[in-house]
Amino acid sequence: MTYELRPIGIVESSLTDRAAAPKQGVEGAPEAWLSFGPATADGIRDLAPGDDIFVLTWLHLADREVLAVHPRDDPSTPLTGVFSTRSADRPNPIGLHRVRVQQIDGLRVRVSDLEAVDGTPIVDVKPVLDATR
Repeated sequence: MTYELRPIGIVESSLTDRAAAPKQGVEGAPEAWLSFGPATADGIRDLAPGDDIFVLTWLHLADREVLAVHPRDDPSTPLTGVFSTRSADRPNPIGLHRVRVQQIDGLRVRVSDLEAVDGTPIVDVKPVLDATR
């Protein structure tokens, strides 16, 4: 079986080199823009500054043949199956990023701590729910 994913937007970031990007957003990732097309305008209309969201991306630079990695690219660590790591290299390279909305400017949403590189396709956005929702 195959499934079709359609990007809903693209990441605009100062990060351009995958190797130099932080492993996790909280490790010094910059603010970045999530840029959406007009067809998704209704989907982002209720986002607001201060919201915590999950951004799901398609890690388009990933190696989809990898099944085991040295965590954090440290060769002194044992090989570990990718499903027990946050490695970008994996059969279906879906990125999961928890970020905070900083600003909304039309169809662009500025977020904090996004480690995805410039040009990364966005496949979904979901709210971070607390215990009351």
